[in-house]
Order: sequence, then structure tokens, then C-alpha cells
Amino acid sequence: MHCVYLSLGSNLGWRKRNIEKAIHQIELKIGHVERLSSFYESASWGYQSKHRYINACAKIMTTLNPEELLNVAQQIERELGRTSKTQNGIYQDRPIDIDILLYDDLTCTTERLTLPHPRMKERPFVMIPLDEIMTH
Repeated sequence: MHCVYLSLGSNLGWRKRNIEKAIHQIELKIGHVERLSSFYESASWGYQSKHRYINACAKIMTTLNPEELLNVAQQIERELGRTSKTQNGIYQDRPIDIDILLYDDLTCTTERLTLPHPRMKERPFVMIPLDEIMTH
């Protein structure tokens, strides 16, 4: 079993419900959700939006390898209404965003995935819920 930490965010629609639906799908398709942080509200990051985010982090135990995990996470995003990550390289509002933050102690960089997540320490909306589930 592998220990992974995911970040979830939503700023369109029923934001909390979108995250709850994503967690349910993660439990079904990725693995056991051992811990889920509180929900936090934050402004958009990396672009301007009038829609505020709800963010959370989850600790998951999975048998999936990193590439499989990425594929399934992106499939869940699409099933919950996500169409694209960026438009012309600029972040967009979205019903759900799932990012892989940590995968065991693995450090890797591929064309599709960098672990640990390269910008997580710049993002309080990631680090605060991540700290909550890693230290409590």
C-alpha cells in the first residue's frame, strides 16, 4: 500500500458538495481515505476570479502507482464536470481540482507529474489543510 496526500479544490457550483463527491469517488476508485481535513475557503491563486474556493486535503492508502493515480484523479475531475486546467496557460474556475501532493517518499519528474507537488509550499490553501491531517 502507498500513502498519498491529495489536495482538492472547488470554486464553481455547490463547492462543498463537489469535494464530497470527489472524496466518494476517490474512496471507490483510488483507495481508502484515512484522513480528511476541514474545509477551508480561499481566494483564487494564480489568476483573478470572483468565485472563492473551498479547499481540503486527504490522506489516501492506495495500490495504484503514481501514473495510474494521476489518470484516475483526472478521470474523476472530468466525471465531476472539469473540462480543462488552463485556457491559454491561465488557470480557470472549476467545479473540482485534484492535485497529487505527496506519494510515499517518492521524488520524481515526468512529462505529466512532478512529486512532491512543485508549488504546494507556495499555497497556504494547500499547506494549512495538509498540516492539519499530517500532524493531528
